[in-house]
Amino acid sequence: MSHAAPTGDAPAEALSPEQYAALADFRFRLRRFLAFSEAAAGRAGLPPQQHQALLTLAGHAGRQPATVGLLAEQLLIAPHSAAELVTRMVEGGLLAKARAADDRRRTELSLTPRAEALLKTLTAAHLEELRDLAPALIEALKPAVP
Repeated sequence: MSHAAPTGDAPAEALSPEQYAALADFRFRLRRFLAFSEAAAGRAGLPPQQHQALLTLAGHAGRQPATVGLLAEQLLIAPHSAAELVTRMVEGGLLAKARAADDRRRTELSLTPRAEALLKTLTAAHLEELRDLAPALIEALKPAVP
């Protein structure tokens, strides 16, 4: 699947009004989910980016230990922004940092018990929202990608 933007070099395939409508509906539903997510994080006392960081770290479990670089990559932010985010989260009692045993230059990140509890509650609410939203997302995409 290509994620590249059209370059104008090749003529674009004509899109139907139904495809435009389907894409608009899909984006609307995604925005509604993101608004739900941000509001849920706020009610839990977390800025949305911190919620995303916790989810990234929890979802990374089982592989190489998570690092600031991983967060930067997964959150699509600059490494120095990820480092600042980690500092705020450590100060807020959400993350713990430790030097890697095999490479003392690398700092490994882990969730604190407080963060795990917050994330568990938020994830349950998000999964419930997705269960309700998934059929509508699928239906919205059908005309866009016949």
